Amino acid sequence: MNALDYPFLSCHSLVTHPNVLLVRDALGRPKQCWYGDANRVTLSPQTQRRAHRMHMRDQANLGIGPLASRTWGLRTREWALSTAESLHHTHRWDHQEALDTARAALSGLGLNFGATANTAYLTKVMVFAPENAGETLAKVIHAHQDELAEWTTKATAAKAAAAEAKAKKKSKGRAKADAGDDEEAPEAEGKDDKAPPMPKKVRNQLIAALAPADAIDIALYGRFLTEIATGGNVDGAIQTTTAFSLEPANIVEDYFSAADDRKIARQRQGADFSSALALLNEVDPVPAEQDLPLGDNRGAGMTGYQPFVSGTFYAHSVLDRALLRRNLRNAGTPDDEIEDFARAAEQAFLDAFVNAVPSAKKNTSAAPGTLPKLVLVHEGKRAYNYAACFEEAIQPAAGAPSIQGAKRLLQHHAMITRKQQLDPGTVLTYDLAVSELLDDLRLSGQLGPVEVHTAEELATPLTAGQPA
Repeated sequence: MNALDYPFLSCHSLVTHPNVLLVRDALGRPKQCWYGDANRVTLSPQTQRRAHRMHMRDQANLGIGPLASRTWGLRTREWALSTAESLHHTHRWDHQEALDTARAALSGLGLNFGATANTAYLTKVMVFAPENAGETLAKVIHAHQDELAEWTTKATAAKAAAAEAKAKKKSKGRAKADAGDDEEAPEAEGKDDKAPPMPKKVRNQLIAALAPADAIDIALYGRFLTEIATGGNVDGAIQTTTAFSLEPANIVEDYFSAADDRKIARQRQGADFSSALALLNEVDPVPAEQDLPLGDNRGAGMTGYQPFVSGTFYAHSVLDRALLRRNLRNAGTPDDEIEDFARAAEQAFLDAFVNAVPSAKKNTSAAPGTLPKLVLVHEGKRAYNYAACFEEAIQPAAGAPSIQGAKRLLQHHAMITRKQQLDPGTVLTYDLAVSELLDDLRLSGQLGPVEVHTAEELATPLTAGQPA
């Protein structure tokens, strides 16, 4: 079956997390939203997408999975630094000259940089480009060193002239204001306040260095780069919703205390009593200005409260297979490689959808070790979001939210499958209770999706409920 006959791959999952804080708002609180009849805790789309993207990339870098050895993107503000490193180490440029030239070249494309000492070589926005873009930019800059040097000199002079004209205008305005004349000071004449355009050939090559090329995660997740007019925006093939808890928000303020190692050591050694005796028997007291305070051995080193949430979350993503293939074609992938590349990307994405978990607070919650209770994947001529079936929150009295949620999700899918005449797709579980539920539904003839046992099988195209 041609994947483009059913271009949308809808993915749904139920994942239970106990006592985690996978994403926070600006105040450090769990993110929340009111949905249906209850307030829910949420996981933002960007949190999920980064977890999925990094999982795929990490697996590929380890030589695991269908995308091993493929090219990936890098989203960072440090392209000037990366370019300068390549100019310095590979092309033997002076380090400061490399930094300044890289910054000037990227500024000439329209990228803005920070104004402080710490951000002078960091772009104001992160740019998503192939991971080797710094090396490619350096090659272009090195090859056109003389042209860029001449252009940089003119651009710097124009900028200085503009600053001088602005300062004079401001000074004249203040003088007229002091004299009681409210007339606006005229514009300074004879000053070119615009930098000359970068040589077209150089500009085009620099833009090409930042082009998406064959970076698979740019094809999947897209990029939005408004600073460069012809910078190559990409509509991502993956759509992601905010994940939300099936039950009302369950937030616990967890009190914590942290031990101070030195304080604990003094307590164990009885340092309080011995220090007091030493001070009592001291013949020549230490002058006050040299006196060192005794440590306080009482209580913990520090205490505080940290919010945590528990719940079963409904997560949903859609892979637009047609758009993925179009993005690969536009990036220059040979026609005879597009289909294999796209299917490998689909399989890798589904593996990430099943296995990737945001890593915030991972050392105190071990959340990345969590596997989903249920994953449902099906094809269609349009995308299908099943969030509506959880508009009524699952109350604790009804039973375990994950089990109640699995029943509701499968029933909702059966109705949509019947009314929209969909292929029922595949279903995967890592939970014994949900597995028993699937067995019962299968025996009663109510289980539409084909149960699979690995994430790889979720990627198998289905026709008439059977593997193609």
